[in-house]
Amino acid sequence: MDRIIKTLPPPSSLSVSVVSFLNAKLNEKEDLEQASSLLSELRTQCHVLDQSLSDLNTQFRNYLINHASHSDRTGALLRDIDAKLGDLQSASCSSSPDGGSGKVLGEELPALAKEVARVNTVRTYAETALKLDTLVGDIEDAVSSTVKRTLRREPSTKSSEEMRSVAIRTLKLTEETLRLVAKTHPQWTRLVSAVDHRVDRALAILRPQAIADHRSLLTSLGWPPPLSTLNSLGPESKRTTDAQSPLFTMKGDLKQQYCDSFLALCSLQELQRQRKSRQLEGQNREIALHQPLWAIEELVNPISVASQRHFSKWVDKPEYIFVLVYKVTRDYVDSMDELLQPLVDEAMLSGYSCREEWISAMVTSLSTYLAKEIFPMYVSQLEEESTSEKHLQARISWLHLIDQMIAFDKRVQSLASHSGILLSLQEDAKLEKLSSFSVFIDRPDWLDLWADIELTDAFDKLKPEIENERSWSTDVRGVAVLSAQEDNKSPAIASAFHQRFSAVIDRCQSLPSIELRSRFLKLAGAPIIHRFLGCLLFRCQEAEGLTALTDNDALMKVAKSVNAARCFESILKEWCEDIFFLEMGLNQDTSTDGNDFGSEESSGNGILYEEIKRLEEFRTGWVEKLSTVVLRGFDVCCRDYLKNKKQWQEKGEEGWMVSQTLVGALDYLQGKMSILEEGLNRVDFVGVWRSLAPGLDKLIFNGILMTNAKFSDGGVERLSNDLSVLFRVFGAWCLRPEGFFPKLSEGLKLLKMGKKQLQNCLAGGEIWLKENGIRHLTAAECEKIAKNRI
Repeated sequence: MDRIIKTLPPPSSLSVSVVSFLNAKLNEKEDLEQASSLLSELRTQCHVLDQSLSDLNTQFRNYLINHASHSDRTGALLRDIDAKLGDLQSASCSSSPDGGSGKVLGEELPALAKEVARVNTVRTYAETALKLDTLVGDIEDAVSSTVKRTLRREPSTKSSEEMRSVAIRTLKLTEETLRLVAKTHPQWTRLVSAVDHRVDRALAILRPQAIADHRSLLTSLGWPPPLSTLNSLGPESKRTTDAQSPLFTMKGDLKQQYCDSFLALCSLQELQRQRKSRQLEGQNREIALHQPLWAIEELVNPISVASQRHFSKWVDKPEYIFVLVYKVTRDYVDSMDELLQPLVDEAMLSGYSCREEWISAMVTSLSTYLAKEIFPMYVSQLEEESTSEKHLQARISWLHLIDQMIAFDKRVQSLASHSGILLSLQEDAKLEKLSSFSVFIDRPDWLDLWADIELTDAFDKLKPEIENERSWSTDVRGVAVLSAQEDNKSPAIASAFHQRFSAVIDRCQSLPSIELRSRFLKLAGAPIIHRFLGCLLFRCQEAEGLTALTDNDALMKVAKSVNAARCFESILKEWCEDIFFLEMGLNQDTSTDGNDFGSEESSGNGILYEEIKRLEEFRTGWVEKLSTVVLRGFDVCCRDYLKNKKQWQEKGEEGWMVSQTLVGALDYLQGKMSILEEGLNRVDFVGVWRSLAPGLDKLIFNGILMTNAKFSDGGVERLSNDLSVLFRVFGAWCLRPEGFFPKLSEGLKLLKMGKKQLQNCLAGGEIWLKENGIRHLTAAECEKIAKNRI
């Protein structure tokens, strides 16, 4: 027995896989009794593998013999062609002058050249097929040797790694040859397909074996590290943790073995990327060009499994889950840059950052757990028929989870930014990998539920603000005032709605894709604007229904509502110029496919076009209504003035610059306009008086100049004085107010003309009117005014 023990190799020369196998099979003394049966079983397996290897060698020899025969046939064909060329030369030299040589050159030579080209193609095909068969045979031999060494538990793993490296190098050479064949001879699809099939079979064995060896090596390194050793304190404790990381503590042969294994996985992945890129040439190759890094996934998977044992205890306190994931991600991110990134660069894996891959893999594992465990439980709590208190608590828990996700994403993306990634300029695919909100990509129903919760929460917070009458006051102390709110004289309620809508926008920005942001904004943001508009409309209709807007308080109520609409409209228009909203608007345009709404969206106002349009329609409608109310009141006040036709044959009252019956109407007009000027914002007040001026122009023109009233010189002077006072009211807001009363100005101009001019007016028609600056009156109106002049 002692003699047998001495023949065993020393433990240090045994591979990790052999040691683990012996530990599993011969763990106790009683297991030694089964050693003979174990030895017999291993010998049987080795015999089977030797037989398989022998069969493969026989098959390979047959392939070589077949290709040799093909080569012999090709040589015979070439010799035959040489003979024919010699005959052709002799025939051309001995040709008679009767045209026989021309026949050979004109008919037989092209056919012969075509046959030469065909034979050359056959020879090239045969040589390429032989080369590829040799390469694939070398790959299969290397893979077979690697598997056999693993099953036999050879003492040296170095030979296994060498054979794997040989297989990878041969695979790369084969792929280069296939790429060249596909480019130069695209018609040889069957040859390429046959080689791909054999290479795929080899890779189906090589990759799982490489991953299994890599996992076994990670276990021997002590990975994953105990989560209890992670430290969340300052920078000094972080450096201590890094020093205890298995990736930093490995040395010597163990470190070399890990680096070789990591490099082999990276090389295999780069090879797979090249193969998929070639096979999907001309198609969408994004899925082939960038896949998660296999070697990093092997680091993350065991950590994820170990972490989930803790996660199950923290379902009601998700903040602990996010803290743990962030700690693990942060504490090992530097080792990715320092130790693993050089290996990725050596494998020539272009476009890969170990820091980014590590972070994205950790975030993906967290998102997977949230999608499988956390969110389904929260959804079931919301869907349960229970008391309103429990439902409210479920909503609060959901919003708390979202808060934690937002905070986690910001911290994680800050880690990723150290690698030089500009997340604000990245495509959505990049953001999806670094965002825990990617759980909503496959579950839009959860996104809709979240939007409903956010909207309900916003309405609950806005309800007391809406019901508080002080919120509708322009001057409210202790409330943050927006610049747009101050400029537009908007009440505090606009600030309250703006804050709620801004909160929705902030939440929306956390989503990783334009489609999700657009959907969330439409579900949770747009209804807030609709509610705001509904409140404004209700207050205006209430004021109109109670007093028909004849009361000053009612006018101020409507004015403040118009100001609030103007404030919100200006904010939305400013936002829609931001790239964040422009992207969503463009995405909505492309997704509507000819929809009427999509055609409106493409007008340039972005995703909030409909809301902006409603606010604008509300504002312009009530501005028009305010000017109508003032015009109607002025009409009532000056009714006696318009009915008194005799006054235009008399001079004005002595001591009065304006007719006494017009004084009250002018006082009413100036009073109402003063109130509106004080209450309305500047832009909409301009709209009021510019809309009011044409109404007054039409009212006075039709009420005085278009009647049968006769105008003497004194009456013309009296009308001129009255109109100058009316113009002076509007002169406070413009330099030439008479320009906003075109009919009255031109009618007065006609009345002041001399008798001969009026006769020319009647005779000249429209041509004379245009030459004399009368552009807003028709010929019939001018004729009527001229006939009333006495």
